[in-house]
Amino acid sequence: MAWQKSLVALAAAAVLPLTGVTAASPAAAAALPPGSPAAVNGQLKVCGVKLCNQAGQQVQLRGMSTHGIQWYSQCVKSASLDALANDWKADVLRISMYIQEGGYETNPRKFTDMVHRYIEEATKRGMYALVDWHQLSPGDPNYNTSRAKTFFKEIAQRHKDKTNIIYDIANEPNGVSWAKVKSYAEAVIPTIRAEDPDSLVLVGTHGWSTFGLSDGKDINEVSRNKVNASNLMYTFHFYAKDHRDSYLNALKTVSSQVPVFVTEFGSQEASGDGPNDFTMANKFITFLNSAKISWTNWNFSDDKRSGAVFKGGTCSGTSFAGEGPLKEAGKWVRNHIRANR
Repeated sequence: MAWQKSLVALAAAAVLPLTGVTAASPAAAAALPPGSPAAVNGQLKVCGVKLCNQAGQQVQLRGMSTHGIQWYSQCVKSASLDALANDWKADVLRISMYIQEGGYETNPRKFTDMVHRYIEEATKRGMYALVDWHQLSPGDPNYNTSRAKTFFKEIAQRHKDKTNIIYDIANEPNGVSWAKVKSYAEAVIPTIRAEDPDSLVLVGTHGWSTFGLSDGKDINEVSRNKVNASNLMYTFHFYAKDHRDSYLNALKTVSSQVPVFVTEFGSQEASGDGPNDFTMANKFITFLNSAKISWTNWNFSDDKRSGAVFKGGTCSGTSFAGEGPLKEAGKWVRNHIRANR
């Protein structure tokens, strides 16, 4: 599912600077540009099983997820974010902060500050900032409960007055029961709510955010045992080459029972690599759009794998707009984000 960067280039990539993105103090916080998606839609609210804007109208966000910011910070800079907001016309940036694998636990201060900066940059461009607590291995989110509370308390304190913050508290729980994921969510969410009582919160579901399907579990477990929290949505992930009609049917079922946000997907294999299956991916997208289910695609980088949208070497430059810098998957998802804008 959320695939990992090869460790071969880890040491070099981890120290690359946030080119063109400068630090912002709380006093210098960015403001939403008038007419931008986040300014128009405002504070998001769950209404029934749908996502609604400040006017109570159903809304669908479409955008991109960064790759792990410990590896690909060079792809998240002023020129690329300008292209995402203005050329791609994205509503949302998912900020993917891994916890292990060279991420948050190695330097909490560094990575928390990186997320603060990315939130301000998304805000400056009128996009929603989806803060992704990218726990993956170990699969039990309870392993990181204390870290999550510390991180989200600071993020919520700093950005509680913004209307474009989305908290994603568990990326892809795996090898763990839904009951344990629910317990984790009910431990972490009050920490956020104590600071920010009304922003949207997302929680990953078991089986790598497939409502248990990839773990062979009953997909209805979540609807029978919902997290005790308000303004909450559950996440679903898919990779179209591997996840076929059974996953699409599961998505249709669960999204009729509880609010769902697809925070990660690709047109490739679950590894994020291999051939694209645009036929199957289009079946998913057609449903997501018809049901107004929000989504962010994996991923906004120039990694060698087919699921990274940019051609190799793009992130070392300043040209990100149009189809020229894009792999086939990048062209496909850009077109879907731009559709009917």
